[in-house]
This record gives sequence, C-alpha cells and structure tokens, in this order.
Amino acid sequence: MRALIVNCTLKPSPAPSNTEALAAVVVAELASLGVEADTVRAVDLDLRPGVKTDMGDGDQWPGVHDKLLAADILVVASPTWVGRPSSIAQRVLERMDAMVSETDEDGRPAAAGKVAGVVVTGNEDGAHHVISEICGALVDIGYTIPAQAWTYWHLGPGPGPDYLDDDKGHEWAHTTGRTMARNLHHVATALTTRPWPAPAQ
Repeated sequence: MRALIVNCTLKPSPAPSNTEALAAVVVAELASLGVEADTVRAVDLDLRPGVKTDMGDGDQWPGVHDKLLAADILVVASPTWVGRPSSIAQRVLERMDAMVSETDEDGRPAAAGKVAGVVVTGNEDGAHHVISEICGALVDIGYTIPAQAWTYWHLGPGPGPDYLDDDKGHEWAHTTGRTMARNLHHVATALTTRPWPAPAQ
C-alpha cells in the first residue's frame, strides 16, 4: 500500500516546515503498518494555475498527478493562514479537480477507492475550518474520508510560537495523528477488498 503526503507549506526547501514535522508523525505510523509514503513539497514545484492535469509549458503538476494515481492514501498537509488553508493548498485542490472527469472503465472517478486525510498547523485558530474546507474538496473529487482522519496543532487565537518552537499540545496532536493513520489504513484496506460500485447511469 502506498501513501502520498502533499505538504502545502508556503516555505520553500530547505526551510524547516512545521506542517511537514507534524505530518511526519502520521508517516511514521503508516510505515509501522507497512505503508510506503512519499512526500511532495508543492511550493518547490512549478504548479501552473488551472484545472487541467497538464497546463503545458513546464508545468510540473503531471508528476504529482501520477503519484496521486499510484497512492491508496492521500494526506493533504496545510498551515493555517488568516483562518484558511494556504494558497498552495488551494492551488493543489484546483489542479486535482481534473481528476473528477478521469474515470475507470466502469465510470468511477480516478479517486474512487482512495482515502484521504488532513494535517493542519498554525499559531492561530481556524484548524477545524481548514480541515472542513480541504475534506469537502477531497470528497467532491472522489476520495473517501474515514472517521477522524485528521490532526492539527495550534495555539489558539492570536500570534505565537510555531509547532517546532513549542511543545505545548504535541502529545494530543501526535496521538490524534497516529489514530488518523490507523483509520486511513483500515478504510483503504477495506476498499481494496470491496470497491465502490459504479455510478448510476
């Protein structure tokens, strides 16, 4: 089984990413379950605006798209900025929109049978809003969202230190992240043995 983590931090490599650090807890738990995970740091790529799989002229989204198709589990990891998902997360979701019209021979969307979850970090409130926006988009695209398939870390309203600068709340975020990984793996396994039916005609 394979997983893809799409890190939607605004910080280009090699800057430390708080979001990637929390996502690593989920990756470690998935690895303990035998899942191979790959991480894409979207800000490092030239992802052109648009809603097609290939926008041409050096667009690097097609490589990410191939990884999405190969993965049974997707984790979208985003920081919270002004109470919303990052602009990079929005770009990723817009590019994923093309998957709705990509179907198998039975008419199922390309994401049918795949599961997804969300990781959020930020030193401001709004994590639940970010989770709901990303999950809503992923469901539209065709992903299955298991129960409690998310984790987050924040310090509440107002500015403050980042995830990597403060240990407060880590135990809860990590326990929730490990549960998230187990729930993702459980439902992904179930869908491999009993796929979704073809859409009604």
